[in-house]
Amino acid sequence: MRFLSRKLVQPGDLNANNTLFGGRCLAWVDEEAAIYAAIETRHKRVVTKSISAINFVAAAYQGDVIEIGIALKRVGKTSITLEVQVRDLTTQRVIVNIDEMVFVCVDEQGKPVRHSLGS
Repeated sequence: MRFLSRKLVQPGDLNANNTLFGGRCLAWVDEEAAIYAAIETRHKRVVTKSISAINFVAAAYQGDVIEIGIALKRVGKTSITLEVQVRDLTTQRVIVNIDEMVFVCVDEQGKPVRHSLGS
């Protein structure tokens, strides 16, 4: 797994419990994974098709630096499946595990198209 980006947890990222809001974390994950999928497939239009169970393992707090790790799991004709992990940069404590995120390459009309990965 390659840890490709880092985020600083700031006051605007917190929920009512003063921990990282899950929705904010998932937005960061979706953006980073989509960038990864686009780079790997060499296709600028990728969309999130599905996300498997999201396991929130531990909390992150204001001032924590988290990093997002991604690993390639499978390649389809129009899709790419990734595994994602979010962890605390300093302690290496896992914050979130996502077993599978599937992205599909699409054309201008949103229809699936083949990518060149694995061809």
